[in-house]
Amino acid sequence: MTTEIPAKSLPGLSWFFALLVLHAVAVAGITVLPPILKLLAVLLLIALIACWFGFYMVQPNQGKVLQFFGRYSGTDRNAGLRWANPFYTKKSVSLRVRNFESGRLKVNDANGNPIEIGAVIVWRVVDTAEAVFEVDNYESYVTIQSEAALRNLATSYAYEEHGDENKGLTLRSNANEIALKLKQEVHERLQKAGVEVMEARLSHLAYSAEIAHAMLQRQQASAVLGARKIIVQGAVSIVQAALEQLKTLDVVELDTERKAAMVSNLLVVLCGDQKAQPVINAGSLY
Repeated sequence: MTTEIPAKSLPGLSWFFALLVLHAVAVAGITVLPPILKLLAVLLLIALIACWFGFYMVQPNQGKVLQFFGRYSGTDRNAGLRWANPFYTKKSVSLRVRNFESGRLKVNDANGNPIEIGAVIVWRVVDTAEAVFEVDNYESYVTIQSEAALRNLATSYAYEEHGDENKGLTLRSNANEIALKLKQEVHERLQKAGVEVMEARLSHLAYSAEIAHAMLQRQQASAVLGARKIIVQGAVSIVQAALEQLKTLDVVELDTERKAAMVSNLLVVLCGDQKAQPVINAGSLY
């Protein structure tokens, strides 16, 4: 595996003025020197002209990967005008933070339900040598591997809990934990390409259109059922408190049948969807 090493280069500005001076000396030598030395001045001028091709510019947060006839010679991260061997080939690699947003992928979750999922991956290159030499195209590699990791994550967890079916993490309820697992998996896949994953978040999560309506009804039914359970528990506690208070204060003595009737009436009033309608009892319970 090829890892990044610092390149040997010179400050471009100082070397620029040095070449200007040497260039002027070579031209003057061709003009004033005798014929035998003129040949040396011409060769020097040709060498100086070749040296002009050694200049290159390095932008902030950018690296220049230098190769000498196919052999990796190092990476120059020094911003500004630089000079190195004119026979080096130079490839620019951005070290800036970049975002990748996947499209809406259609996959099946752990329960087999078709869902749509998307993610945003924040990444940057940390090893220019691995990014250039270990993969054919590191940007395309980031795209493909990120989507593959997202698909694998979606198939490993359920969209949401449905009763006692799921007791672990779910895509909808555990967003932070899912984001952390997505980041870890994407980082493991991209590490060989010299890429660091800084953040990963789900940007879209929904049921597919063909089951969205049915799942919405299921969610509504679950919500209604949960609300009913709370209402019933509250009503039972109210009825129990009422019976105990009537007994403690000795307001009225109720036998078993009257208690049952009272409990029934109170539960109907407390648990009913509509406002209770009063009924006048003209006779007795018996």
